Amino acid sequence: MCMQTNDILNRLRYALDIKDKEMVEIFALGGVETTTEEVREMLAKVPVVGEEKSNEFVKTIDIQTLEAFLNGLVTLKRGVQEDAPTNGQKQFLMANDHRNVNNILLKKVKIALSLTSEDMIELLQLAGVNLSKSELSAVLRKEGHRNYKECGDRYARNFLKGLALKYRNS
Repeated sequence: MCMQTNDILNRLRYALDIKDKEMVEIFALGGVETTTEEVREMLAKVPVVGEEKSNEFVKTIDIQTLEAFLNGLVTLKRGVQEDAPTNGQKQFLMANDHRNVNNILLKKVKIALSLTSEDMIELLQLAGVNLSKSELSAVLRKEGHRNYKECGDRYARNFLKGLALKYRNS
């Protein structure tokens, strides 16, 4: 099962302990205007009668909205770039389909938190996954590069789990 964009947003929010108000601010920095109520809808699952859990979110977000959030997170943590697009221009988005969303997640969080490759490998090890430096390098490469490798849900999920273990327990 492919990890949903809302699920990624939810896990990242938990891992970094981001509050609703700060989520609205991060979205705004990424060029998406939203409200606290809309953020709560993005994070809430549709209630279901009975014992089964719902996998549907109240308000589903697309890949571009998730990437805008990640861009906003980079801006919040690292500051505004000198050559960044002005308010009238849209930031360049890397996401073109659901295949590369996990690669973008790893790249943007790496930049936002100023993580080294060793830090990222350590986070994955905290979650019980061993990844070599060359495998990580392939996942972080630009799509189309001859050594590019698509990041699977397992790595993305465990990366977010490692983030939670490190940042929520420190």
